[in-house]
Amino acid sequence: MKKAIILAMLSLTTIAFAQDKKINLGIKAGLNYGDNGEIEFSDVTNAGENIATEDADDRVGYHIGAYIRANITDNIYLKPEFLYTQNNSSYETSFGKSNYKVKRIDVPILAGIRVLGPLHVFAGPSLQYIIDTELEDIELEDVENEFTVGLQFGTGIQLGRLNADIRYERGLNENQAEGIQENTGATIRVDSRPNQFILSLGLDF
Repeated sequence: MKKAIILAMLSLTTIAFAQDKKINLGIKAGLNYGDNGEIEFSDVTNAGENIATEDADDRVGYHIGAYIRANITDNIYLKPEFLYTQNNSSYETSFGKSNYKVKRIDVPILAGIRVLGPLHVFAGPSLQYIIDTELEDIELEDVENEFTVGLQFGTGIQLGRLNADIRYERGLNENQAEGIQENTGATIRVDSRPNQFILSLGLDF
């Protein structure tokens, strides 16, 4: 239901804005490189004592979606985006190696300024709805919060209908998924906040 509401809001916004000559619609896709935070192992038989904590190893993920760029002035714009994103991480611990995937709907709401010719810089919040989390060989419960907020900032170029940008994203609030490792009985908590660099290519309609 929440996903349907987000899609409906995006469709209505697109239809309304598309009547304005200062509005550009487009599609985009690209790669993410980063991680989703640390993993913790706790002993449930010993008052939840921490057994181990390990940082994630960076891995490549991807994203695909659409955007609206509203030109407020010749140099300032707003750019809401609607993206499907998959973040990947891996953990090398004494319990073995595990891969972790987070699948999300992202809605960055960016404000940008053109600084020199085709070059521009931008920043803004990213609204995130987590669809699913998968830790290899471990059944995870749902994350604490399906809706979270992150921050993005970066730089890009616009060449005719083509555009490209690179940005950094960081999740702002801690958001863990939890599970039980069957062979040890240890409780596992995985931080699902993104911490990544994002490279995108886009095309205006």
